[in-house]
Amino acid sequence: MRVRTLVSLISLSLALAAGPALARQDVDKVFGGITAQANQEYGSLSSVNGGITVREGAKVESAETVNGGITIDERARVGSAETVNGGISLGEGARAGSLEAVNGGIRLAKGARVDRDIEAVNGGIRVDEQAEVVGDIENVNGAITLRAAQVGGDVTTTNGDIVLSGGTHIDGGILVEKPTGNWWKSEDKRVPRIVIGANSVVAGSLVFEHEVELFVHPTAKTGPVTGATAQAFTDTLPARD
Repeated sequence: MRVRTLVSLISLSLALAAGPALARQDVDKVFGGITAQANQEYGSLSSVNGGITVREGAKVESAETVNGGITIDERARVGSAETVNGGISLGEGARAGSLEAVNGGIRLAKGARVDRDIEAVNGGIRVDEQAEVVGDIENVNGAITLRAAQVGGDVTTTNGDIVLSGGTHIDGGILVEKPTGNWWKSEDKRVPRIVIGANSVVAGSLVFEHEVELFVHPTAKTGPVTGATAQAFTDTLPARD
């Protein structure tokens, strides 16, 4: 994972506490939230303890916080958004360069676009209809749900479900990685469920490094599958154990 570590963001908090930002268009805080006003332009928005809101039509070079969520409203533009403890939401028609979260989910509303990657550690990722991720989508824990979405790269998880519906198209492949270390004990492991729904396409390979349940709709198209046996489904999926 390329998600920024907690240590580096704590270093950021110390830098913020040392003094005010030099650039007039930047906003730096240790305590409190930050709001980028509608249709205005900003440089970096940085907070340690507080959320960040980017109002409709605003343009921001970067938004970073340690403890707080990041909300990017309709048709706003953000170069990058990163948080440790909090989620990130991208409104309808909004655009971001990249999104990263450690403990929190990430959601793209209808028609939103991310020009590079989406990365999370402990949090689900949802991409709604007509939204696009040009790069990769990756997390460790949490469901990845793609509904009528377009993904240019790969979709990777370790312990999360992956659900494709509404004719989602992934240009890359799907990878379910084997957990590292001994935190995932065999007696209490959770088996991820991978669902390739009707008319969805995974152009690349599907590689599973540990046990999964794989369901593929008859109208879906995928590349070669390694590490799992696909089960066909039509309208409903079987109940989980």
